[in-house]
This record gives sequence, structure tokens and C-alpha cells, in this order.
Amino acid sequence: MKKLITIIALALIVVACGDKKEKAGDATSDTTALSGTIKVDGSSTVFPITEAVAEEFRSAQPKVKVTIGVSGTGGGFKKFSRGETNLSNASRPIKDKEKAACKENNINYLELEVAYDGLAVLVNPKNDWVDSFTIEELKKIWEPAAQGKIMKWNQIRPEWPNEEIHLFGPGVASGTYDYFTEAIVGKSGSSRGDFTASEDDHVLVQGIAGDKYSLGFFGLAYYSENKDKLTLIGVHNGEEIVKPTLETVSNGTYRPLSRPLFIYVNSTSVKQPEVIAFVNFYIQNAGELSKDVGYIPLPDENYKKQTENFKTFVESNK
Repeated sequence: MKKLITIIALALIVVACGDKKEKAGDATSDTTALSGTIKVDGSSTVFPITEAVAEEFRSAQPKVKVTIGVSGTGGGFKKFSRGETNLSNASRPIKDKEKAACKENNINYLELEVAYDGLAVLVNPKNDWVDSFTIEELKKIWEPAAQGKIMKWNQIRPEWPNEEIHLFGPGVASGTYDYFTEAIVGKSGSSRGDFTASEDDHVLVQGIAGDKYSLGFFGLAYYSENKDKLTLIGVHNGEEIVKPTLETVSNGTYRPLSRPLFIYVNSTSVKQPEVIAFVNFYIQNAGELSKDVGYIPLPDENYKKQTENFKTFVESNK
């Protein structure tokens, strides 16, 4: 009888250990003993999230090399449509012409939401006259018709200085530029051209921080990293003046300058186990890591939905 009890006890221990291993495997998305290279390119806005995920993933999987380029959302989709990258960071949904390029090259893909972002409107800390903008004022400054005409601060409000406005913003290949122009001007990619443009948000930070009469915009995360160098300006949403924060972006009151952020993965890449593991790891950790780098996580049920969508995509492309 004692022998029987001992055998049963040992069997229960083995089963329990097996359950623990299985759960651990689920938690790490089956990422054991992987190697290879994962190529990512695209949005500078999404870069901090993807880089944070990649750093954590590299710690668990040192033999998997994750390279991340920053050529802007549009530049990233060009590479993605040619099959040069496994994943594409995007701060806007893919455009029809980019879809067509993917189709032409037999690139099938899945769009996955990873976080929310608010676009920050910024001035130099020495600017003591601007406390907020209306959407109409921002449009008056940035629309194509403003080029060569709306050049000074007092053309926006008479009480503001009779000094030139020096504008800074993302380049035309940037999803942030597309989103801002659509939300403010009313047409994606439509704006005045006489502003300092860069795909590198750090260049924009330096430009605004070094010029008292500057005005610019970029993703909220880069403001969070440079709060001591910049002043964040509120935007009137039609009811009240709101600044972008975790709360105002997630509850929709910071409108119209709140948006989802994406990664795209192609169907060929999901034949590689390291890519499957990385994307699963990304979805599982995006919520926590997006907060760490200044973005707003999706609701938990959204991440569960992304996981289900990705599982279906992988199975359909075996």
C-alpha cells in the first residue's frame, strides 16, 4: 500500500512539473532554442516600442538578431512591399498604393495594433504667449495656402508677437506627418512646404529647443523624453482645451490628435519560427512596454484579439 501511495505521489509531481513547463512555454511563446535574423523598418514613432520589445526578446533569445531601421512609415512600407523586411512599423494604416505594391509582389500581410499615441504640439520654453491652439488656428498655420503668407505669430492672434514662426515637423514619408495633415488640414499629405522636416524626431526636438519662435509637432513619446527642453501645448477639441496624456488619449478627449499604432507582418515571414515567437512576444508585452516608453496601451481584450488574429494568420500561411 505504501508503495502504491509513493508511486501515485511521484506521478502527481511529474504531472505538476509538466504543467509548469507547459505554462512557462506559453508565457515565452515557445521561444526556446531559436536563431536567425528578423528585419524591421518603418515609423520612427513606433520605433521606441519595437526597440523595447526587441531588447527584452534579445535577452531571452540571444541567438536571434533583430534589426530595426527608421525610414518612416512610407519608407518602411516600400521595403516591406518588396519583401526586404519581415515586419513594418507604421503610425498609420497602409495606403491603397502600398497595398497595390504588396499585391504586385505577392506580399500578403497582417495588420496588428500595438498601442495608442497622441501627437504633441510643442513650442520653445521661452515662448510665454501661447497657452493653447484651436484646430482652426493650427490649420491656418499648416495648410498649403499658408506658405509665404502666414509667416508671423501675430497673424494667428493679434496679441502675439510680430515675429516669424519657425516650423518643425516630420518629413513627408512619416506616418505622423500623414496623420497630422489629415486631422488638422483635412487631407493626408497636404501642408505648406516651408518648414524644417526630418524623419528623426531628435532633430525636431533640438530645433524647437533651440529657437524661441519655433512651433512643431511629433509623437508624444519624444516629448516625454524631452520635457525639460520643450513646452507642451493644449489643443481645443471643440469643448475644452486638452493636453495629450495617457488618460486623454485613451478616453478620446484629446481629439483629433490621438491614433493607433501598428506593426505589419508578412505571410512569408511567419514560416520562420523566430518571427512567430517575436510577434507573439511583441503582442504579449506591448501593453507594459509601451507605457515604459511613453505610449498608451490598448485594452487587454484588444491584445487578446490581436493574438487570435495572428494565430489564424500563421495557420493559414503554413
